[in-house]
Amino acid sequence: MSYSRNLLSGKRKYLVGLILLSFSAVICAAFSMTGSGDFFTARREVLLRKIGDELLLQSGDSTSRVLPVKKIAENEYLIRFEKDLTFHPESLVNTTRRLLAKDPLASDYIVNVLNSGDSSVAYGYAISNNKKDDIVACKRRVQPRAGYMINIKFKPTGISTAKNVYLLGGLPFLAFVGFVFLRSVKPRGVLPERALPEDGQNMGMITLGSVLFDPKNRNLLINGETIELTGTETRVLHIFALSPNETIERSRLQKEIWEDEGVIVGRSLDMFISKLRKKLESDPNIRIAVIRGKGYKLEIN
Repeated sequence: MSYSRNLLSGKRKYLVGLILLSFSAVICAAFSMTGSGDFFTARREVLLRKIGDELLLQSGDSTSRVLPVKKIAENEYLIRFEKDLTFHPESLVNTTRRLLAKDPLASDYIVNVLNSGDSSVAYGYAISNNKKDDIVACKRRVQPRAGYMINIKFKPTGISTAKNVYLLGGLPFLAFVGFVFLRSVKPRGVLPERALPEDGQNMGMITLGSVLFDPKNRNLLINGETIELTGTETRVLHIFALSPNETIERSRLQKEIWEDEGVIVGRSLDMFISKLRKKLESDPNIRIAVIRGKGYKLEIN
């Protein structure tokens, strides 16, 4: 029961840490995407100015300016001109389609040519990523020279959606890392429940010669004297106690005792073996022997 509480407490602690880590990762990703968003916005405005420039050239005007592109909403822009111009609808459609194909976030958009005086719509069309959904009419009617503005409204799947894709795409990975991390959590210095003897077997006590070993309470009872054991000492002795008079490989001891903690130190095992020998030396019939080239053996006479 004590181990279960410790395990639950440890998992909660690591879970809180994982949540904080995930939250930090999401924030960092959002901020990193902000820089990318600014880049795509600037690139899009350059393409819009290029559209205006080509329209002037097609109108026979190579000297007047395209005024600064105006962003009037999150996904809506206005291309303005210094002087009046004329345009051919088919050329306008082809020009916008060709140039905006270079914008990775401009899959669907609506173009309206507005009269500068009253903002009425002189011509308009819709372009979709699926060409069957394009709406283009009156392509062959040349428009008279006048003051025009080009209003382009993009479907809101641009930068904000790109952020969502990156962030949501990263969440399954974070969840997987969290699952693996929590599975590996094990409180240090606590004997795992699976290593304890089953309830009802002499109240959990194990007899080693004249020594009574209580793995649950982590102590030895020798000649009426109780000797306390550390968590690691208990785990090492319990492995020996389950296989008395049998050679236990050194690599197995290292793996079962320290691997879950992420660090295996060879000298640590020797140190704990030495401590156990001192605590068992009161009984001359019990000793932990070194089996050269293999490991150790708990010898009980």
